[in-house]
Amino acid sequence: MRVRRSIAVAVSVLALAAASACGKSGSPDAAPAGGAAAAKAPAYTVKSGVKLDSSPTWSKAKQKGKLTIGAKADQPFLGFEDLTSNTRTGFDIEIAKMVAADLGFSADQIEWKTINSSNRETAIAGGQVDLYVGTYTINDGRKQQISFGGPYYIAGQDLLVKKDNTTITGPESVSGKNVCTATGSTSAKNITKYGPKVTTYDTYSQCVDKLLNGEVDAVTTDDAILKGYGAKNAGKLKVVGKPFTSEPYGVGLGHDDQALRDAVNEALKAHEDNGDWKKAYDATLGLSGAAAPEVPPLQAY
Repeated sequence: MRVRRSIAVAVSVLALAAASACGKSGSPDAAPAGGAAAAKAPAYTVKSGVKLDSSPTWSKAKQKGKLTIGAKADQPFLGFEDLTSNTRTGFDIEIAKMVAADLGFSADQIEWKTINSSNRETAIAGGQVDLYVGTYTINDGRKQQISFGGPYYIAGQDLLVKKDNTTITGPESVSGKNVCTATGSTSAKNITKYGPKVTTYDTYSQCVDKLLNGEVDAVTTDDAILKGYGAKNAGKLKVVGKPFTSEPYGVGLGHDDQALRDAVNEALKAHEDNGDWKKAYDATLGLSGAAAPEVPPLQAY
């Protein structure tokens, strides 16, 4: 049984229900990034009459008529951009659309920006993006520069292996195995103590290619990222399901914008309560075969 959150539950749910009578759809069906059957993400009703005048970020976005959201573009079923169709799909993308809808912006009113991980705090603090949703771990260092809504997902470092692999059952079973991860990542440091041979490449997609052709025994990073690759390679790969770190993902926003942070948390709460969070997960990361985790309790950041 998951921990209940205490952020205006009744108000959020009633407001969302009322908006559904007069709003419009804020999300198209999610399209998979390849390798798994298509799944339908929920449609998010855009709230009308939202007023967050005490939020400078929201006020500027409302004047422009669009909400600028930073995201990842290379993580299948999590944050992925199809350059051919100019569309974005994945669990993080759905989270962003949920929040945008409750802030009064439809999917068509979202301006997406791909921001590298190293530039996220700068982009938020400098106003290049209004929100950032993209495997963004909440930590003390970042909280000195920005604020977070959420967390909306607790990731943990895990292992991706071939579907028929029965020898790797968790980090304690990788001694002597060849495990691949991204160059310079904390994942490499975390797995080293378990005694594997660690191979690194610039991107996780390179590691996945090496796993598929048998050059490495496993790939390790956050389980959310691994689930995306598992879904893309359904029937070939699987996530072990034994996370050994804790990485709370949050929605990044301006450091002193408490009104916006509170609104983001209310939006997350409402969409968790009405089942949208679970539907979005099932339509994206859930295609990996991994069951939806418990929704984490909101925090004040």
